[in-house]
Amino acid sequence: MLYYKTYHHPSSQEWVVFIHGAGGSSSIWYKQIREFKEEFNLLLIDLRGHGRSAESIRNIWNDKYTFAGVTKDIIEVLDHLDIPPAHFMGVSLGTIITRQLAEMEPQRVKTMVMAGAVTRLTTTSRVLVTLGNAFKSVVPYMWLYKLFAWIIMPRRHHAESRNLFIREAKRLCQKEFIRWFKMTKDINPLLKYFKEKELSIPTLYIMGEEDIMFLEPVKKIVQEHKLSILEIVKACGHVVNVEQPDTFNQLSLQFLRNQNQSFYNSLQT
Repeated sequence: MLYYKTYHHPSSQEWVVFIHGAGGSSSIWYKQIREFKEEFNLLLIDLRGHGRSAESIRNIWNDKYTFAGVTKDIIEVLDHLDIPPAHFMGVSLGTIITRQLAEMEPQRVKTMVMAGAVTRLTTTSRVLVTLGNAFKSVVPYMWLYKLFAWIIMPRRHHAESRNLFIREAKRLCQKEFIRWFKMTKDINPLLKYFKEKELSIPTLYIMGEEDIMFLEPVKKIVQEHKLSILEIVKACGHVVNVEQPDTFNQLSLQFLRNQNQSFYNSLQT
């Protein structure tokens, strides 16, 4: 089973589940824990091959990695802990996994908060994926990962989130990196399907205005999905929750409070 960590609230029955991106770990949410645990129960998970999951169960998965398979790992943890329907929070590639979970088992998902969401690959990102697939078996994976990190988070004030992802990625081995990178060929068809099919789940996208790779596609999907909201954070890049944690926490917590209040109001009418 994946490594996970929980924070239990003394009275709240509400849960928030945090899903990190590729090459990261649950530590990417360290600037959210203090504020969120004051109102919610928290579940943080390290995806297969990442963080402390890499230390405890490295080589268990010999099958081909798929988004559905990675998502089932999370569902196994939810079942093990008997987590009720929860709020899910994803960052970067973790937003795809969050959306996949909502597709597979929508009854588990009350709301989704998507930080630095990946909803479509732009021309630049498709070129990066193509180059990565061409050289992933011959070039040390950290070279590729550092290159991608610099392209996605190029500015000086992106350094903290960029360095955090690079540091966490060092826990991966070359074999594990290749397994995850092979999943990129499935991204475009999956994202196209997600764009065409809106779920009846309130969704908040929080994007940095400097997220040149992924902001514009999110703007378009929010125009089409009625239950989606977009908040754009100024002077911020891809990893909003690390670069602008106060703004991110304020926006996401208010969204969750509003959704909970709407739910309780509906029960009283």
